[in-house]
Amino acid sequence: MDNQSPMGRRRVERLSAAIIAACMVVLIISVDQLAREKRQPLAVEELPLPIAVFPDFASVSSIDVKKQQFFDYLQDYIDAENQRISVVRRELQSLADIVNGGVALSTRELERVLLLSDVYRLPDSVSRDVQLVDELLLRVDQIPASLVLAQAANESAWGTSRFALEGNNIFGQWCYEEGCGMIPLQRVSGASHEVQRFDSLEHSVQGYFANINSHPLYEYFRELRAYMRNRGEDLDPMIRAYGLGRYSQRGENYVDEVQTLIEQNNLRSRDKN
Repeated sequence: MDNQSPMGRRRVERLSAAIIAACMVVLIISVDQLAREKRQPLAVEELPLPIAVFPDFASVSSIDVKKQQFFDYLQDYIDAENQRISVVRRELQSLADIVNGGVALSTRELERVLLLSDVYRLPDSVSRDVQLVDELLLRVDQIPASLVLAQAANESAWGTSRFALEGNNIFGQWCYEEGCGMIPLQRVSGASHEVQRFDSLEHSVQGYFANINSHPLYEYFRELRAYMRNRGEDLDPMIRAYGLGRYSQRGENYVDEVQTLIEQNNLRSRDKN
């Protein structure tokens, strides 16, 4: 039995109606707000402008200033790669002490040697532990900064060549897979080589070192280096330049150009002892 008076029931009904109305208003506002949010365009983060890989050496009017800037710009990349190689070489010298002492390499040590053998393109005929380590020591070695800088200046026209600007290639390295690089404008008919494109200057320097230290064309360069090391002589870049006669079709003239660049620009002062 309902004991509530008619007036009380009306008061409750009015209160309920007010509550329902308020809820509807909140719901309508929420739906409208959601719709407006959906209509608003999403904020797009602006990407930074690409950073030029090379300074604009062509705009430097003073030849002396241009040379100085070019050498300074490359020096750190060259020193870093030589430092990296020296660490690996010390590792190999430790392994050489092991195998020359008549002790077999551990599984882990042998895996490391085999990996480096692939990286430095050792021939399949070299298979014994002692041979592998000795051959790697011929290849895993530093290249004087003076020699690298002279070749970079020669090959890239002081950092202004098309291949340097468009492909970070400052050493004129070739590749032979279609699309691997840039097609030379004066490539002779029937030739298929391209000038390799690198995604950074660091990779260009690393590619140069790998090329000199592994390609069969530069075996004489590596033999000269090893001969001088074994005799305890300074690794004179002027002598080692003779091992680069096959780097260019210009042969001995190319060697003369590299040696002249070293002498005229006092580049031996940039070599790390």
